[in-house]
Amino acid sequence: MNDLVDRHTAGPPADGSPGDHTAVPRRRPVRGWIRRLGFGGTFGVTGLLALVLTCAYGRFGLEVPSTDLNAIAQAPSADHPIGTDFVGRDNLVLLIRGGWDMLELAFVAGTLMSAIAVAVGLLGAFAGGVVDRVLVTVTDVWLTVPRFILLLVIASLFRVGSTVALAVLIALFGWPYLARQIRSQALSLRSREYVESARLLQLRTVHIMVRYLVPAVAPFVVIATIQAMTSAIYQQVGLAFFGLVPLEDNWGVLFSVAYGQNALYLPAAAWSMLAPVAAICFLQFCLVLASRSLEEVFDPRLRGGR
Repeated sequence: MNDLVDRHTAGPPADGSPGDHTAVPRRRPVRGWIRRLGFGGTFGVTGLLALVLTCAYGRFGLEVPSTDLNAIAQAPSADHPIGTDFVGRDNLVLLIRGGWDMLELAFVAGTLMSAIAVAVGLLGAFAGGVVDRVLVTVTDVWLTVPRFILLLVIASLFRVGSTVALAVLIALFGWPYLARQIRSQALSLRSREYVESARLLQLRTVHIMVRYLVPAVAPFVVIATIQAMTSAIYQQVGLAFFGLVPLEDNWGVLFSVAYGQNALYLPAAAWSMLAPVAAICFLQFCLVLASRSLEEVFDPRLRGGR
């Protein structure tokens, strides 16, 4: 071990030769990330990857299951591992196909939410003065609005015809909390020496924000984006429960339809409602585990409580 340390710390030989590096151990980035994420984070990330691959196969590789009037609301069997719905369609195929909409909505809504919040938070913190006061006022006013109720009203008045349109609508209502947090982070960074030096050199504002501020808040934004994805999923399920999301059979719609058909009181049909609920819980569980582990990776002080 001492020999290896000496070879790393001694530098190249004085005669200019490349030296002997055969004893330097090879780096294994995958193992390194698994060790840093821990069991929970690795489970969360692996679960998310498995969901993405499975749901992609379901959306683009499976046909829409046909109705079968002879197999309505059946309990699990060899032909239908998690039963059938109220028109005889296989619940497992519906579940696999319906996950893509949920993942697409969570990703688009979380990304847009974070993009709006980063733009508003960084611009207000860096510009200061009137610009900051105006943005803070708009954010505070937006925070006082009962956003989910307003989202229900808008979704009931205007037809939401696609997953992307619904994700944009959810993002427009969900950015204020994150913008306030990013502004606080950026205010603490604005007084750092390297940012002050960049301003004294009269570098452009956009250059300072992109080059210095965005990388500094990037870890926080990544974690906040994952949390925004979980919030978007809840809102989508809420809209589907009220019948305001006329999209394809995603998990929220499957749950809403099964509940409307009183599946809760029919043991054989209860799988039509339990299956999408379990899938939503598993997706949320993986997102939370991944978020918590990434938070500890970016800030190792949080591991002190273990």
